[in-house]
Amino acid sequence: MSSLVCGIAPNPTVLIVARVVQGIGATTMACTTFALLNNSYSGRDQGVAYGVWGAVAGASSAVGPIIGGVLTDLASWRWIFFVNLPVSAVAVALCGWVLADGERPRRGRVDVAGMTTFTVSAAAATYALIRANEHGWSNAVTWWLLLVAAVSLVAFLLVERASAQPMLDLALLRDRSFVGVLVAAGALFFGAFGALMYTQIWMQSVLGLTAIQAGAVGLPLSVMAFLVSGSIGRFLHGENRGRIIAGGLFAAGVGGVLGALLVHGEAGWVAPIPGFLAIGLGVGLATATLSSAAMAAVPWQRAGMATGAVNTAQQLSFALGIATLGSVFTARAADVLADRAVPEAEATARAIGGGQSAVLLQQVPIEARSALDEAVRVAAAAGVQGTLAVSGVVALLGSALVLLLMRRRDNPVVEVAEAAEVLA
Repeated sequence: MSSLVCGIAPNPTVLIVARVVQGIGATTMACTTFALLNNSYSGRDQGVAYGVWGAVAGASSAVGPIIGGVLTDLASWRWIFFVNLPVSAVAVALCGWVLADGERPRRGRVDVAGMTTFTVSAAAATYALIRANEHGWSNAVTWWLLLVAAVSLVAFLLVERASAQPMLDLALLRDRSFVGVLVAAGALFFGAFGALMYTQIWMQSVLGLTAIQAGAVGLPLSVMAFLVSGSIGRFLHGENRGRIIAGGLFAAGVGGVLGALLVHGEAGWVAPIPGFLAIGLGVGLATATLSSAAMAAVPWQRAGMATGAVNTAQQLSFALGIATLGSVFTARAADVLADRAVPEAEATARAIGGGQSAVLLQQVPIEARSALDEAVRVAAAAGVQGTLAVSGVVALLGSALVLLLMRRRDNPVVEVAEAAEVLA
């Protein structure tokens, strides 16, 4: 229903509210998906089920923007929401037909205070990074927002510590394997997907590709992720999850660095494809393994909480990654423009990052367009280089941290006494 409201939204306010409702529904599904997989499969079959889920999730994360671009190009932006209606109808029908009712769940209290404080912290941090890109780090509002984010995060931790039924049991964070999973989830979505938006802007607004053509350039990433994730499921029931995740992050990091080396002022649309293939390999290795590792790191009673935490780490790092890399793009592009004596270099760089290259060229006299066009091409490529390099480094650092945090050990992840408290 929220997709329908988004599609027919008469103004931005209605669209934002409907998107919030969509987010609530998505979070609910994310928290229950792996509980259903755990109840339906075991042993090697469970690993295969994780792999299939990861294949679909990893590929859809990359192919979603491509389909969105095609729909926007052929119809309008409203169709990126309308297309969800038949898919949702089929999914609801299949759930009613295939999924059997399990044991009646134990009723619990919704942690409203925890949800509120965490939401405020995440929203303030994201908006602060967006403002930093638009107004610079000297802007006072940016720092006030960061202060609000920090205070709200502290409040969230205090609320969760005192709550009898917390949204996130902080005791889970004592386990380094679970912390490693959260670090990996954040590093993967930042490192693999954060720079994709800027490569798409570069290809469409600077190189002149259509949304469909630019989407097709990113398709190798999705195909690679799907094939790899679907093929490793049989290995996910063993003790090698940490190494698989670290390997996936390493591949994604190499892909980002490779892309940064290949994209330059004279590069064409082919340049990022080798990096996309490496990133797709990394996404395929890590996506399904992340959730299975989260399940292995917590008592089964905390399965929904664990998958919710992993999904939150993924989506939040994706949003923060786009906002952070926007500042990186602007800074790199502004340096190039300043070296070429382009007036108002920083504002021009922000316009390029917003896909306004064509508008910039139309605003200058005809005799000056050739020089500005060349400057824009070089500046945009430098910006994309910066975003790919930073995202690659984040993924490589994440790989090292995962190897450190998810070393094999003999002790159980959460003590039996803590598991008993969950059941009490």
